[in-house]
Amino acid sequence: MKVDTVILAAGQGTRMKSNLPKVLHEIAKKPMLAHVIEAAQQAVTESETHVVIGHGSEQVKSTLSNYPVSWVLQEQQLGTGHAVHQAIEHVASSDLVLILYGDVPLLKQETIQQLINAAQQTGFALLTVTLADATGYGRIVRNSEEKITAIVEHKDASSEQLAINEINTGIMAVNSEKLQRWLPKLSNDNAQGEYYLTDIVAMAVADGMTITAVHPTCEQEVEGVNNKVQLAKLERWYQQQLAEALMIAGATLRDPNRVDIRGEVTVGKDVIIDVNAVFEGNVTLSDNVTIEPNCILKDCQIGSNTIVKANSIIEDSVVHDNCDIGPFARLRPGTELAEKAKVGNFVETKKTTIGAGSKVNHLSYVGDAEVGAGVNIGAGTITCNYDGANKFKTTIEDNVFIGSNTSLVAPVTVSQGATTGAGSTITKNVPANELAIGRARQTNLGGWQRPTKKS
Repeated sequence: MKVDTVILAAGQGTRMKSNLPKVLHEIAKKPMLAHVIEAAQQAVTESETHVVIGHGSEQVKSTLSNYPVSWVLQEQQLGTGHAVHQAIEHVASSDLVLILYGDVPLLKQETIQQLINAAQQTGFALLTVTLADATGYGRIVRNSEEKITAIVEHKDASSEQLAINEINTGIMAVNSEKLQRWLPKLSNDNAQGEYYLTDIVAMAVADGMTITAVHPTCEQEVEGVNNKVQLAKLERWYQQQLAEALMIAGATLRDPNRVDIRGEVTVGKDVIIDVNAVFEGNVTLSDNVTIEPNCILKDCQIGSNTIVKANSIIEDSVVHDNCDIGPFARLRPGTELAEKAKVGNFVETKKTTIGAGSKVNHLSYVGDAEVGAGVNIGAGTITCNYDGANKFKTTIEDNVFIGSNTSLVAPVTVSQGATTGAGSTITKNVPANELAIGRARQTNLGGWQRPTKKS
């Protein structure tokens, strides 16, 4: 059975008080619409996805250009029924049409699959939920046999219907042929003057169809976002789910309410994550890794028994076992630390490999460099890798000792076992096991007096 997906994402979202199209506001640093597209395409692997856009359409298309979807423009926003009608020609060859919303970001793949399975049996399945306070939502009207007969929008509901707590989420899966027949019959004769997609329920009942109700695992799955308060609440709920998953996988979170996961985090056994850690992209933390407070890790792999001390940033880097990083260290893209390497406080690395057991303990910049094993790089060392136009490589071989405040002007090689004197500017290659000193000679001036302030 061929299932196509239509995602409604044309609304302006005026209550967001933002110039950004509503569906581009983020949950876990990912646009809400991206969450919906991914869930749909994971649930129905061979589905074609059609996204109906309107307000900020070019920005939406540009932001999500890497997703395999077709874009359908709704020039005038005349209601949900009108929006689906714009996409109807794209789903003519499908058997079922799955209808989702770009501002309902946390619907689970499993729930979508249940909805589709139900629709395959009856031709029409609705996702409904029971709320203690159903204010503002369309009500599910059932007959004496508990069969769904209609959906009545809040503004059009009678006092008796307003007492109903089962509400329509708007999410449904419908027989494609029937949908194509019903949509042209929709009317905008209602309080909003819009074409309601929900009116097809009454048409289905008139055609003798049985409408199946499917329920999500929790309310948050089907909560829409209309303002930034709702966005923040969903963000926090989603982060709690991700934090719980990490703890179930074996991590200890010092405070599950103070961790942000903005991607995929894989943890080994006995990982400890302290407060205010932020994870972005794909992050792997192996056994016994400790992440101290206020660290940011993005697209990186951290080996077993490594400690990342407070206020450190690691991006697009590989850290092997038993390393020691920080505090206040920054590992920029292309950094790789071999086993037992140490990068200390206020050290920045970029496109650099640091060999086993080597130390860059403090106050240094090491970029575009290859550092061997057993190297000690003293405080204040800088690899001068950029001439204003091009980058150049610094090579520091095994067991080298770099004295404090050394400037290494690339391209340059310091060979195995060599030493540089503190304060040196190294512009030439240093042979193995030699001492290189490149600094002005000290002069002591006797009888010199400090200047005094003039009155």
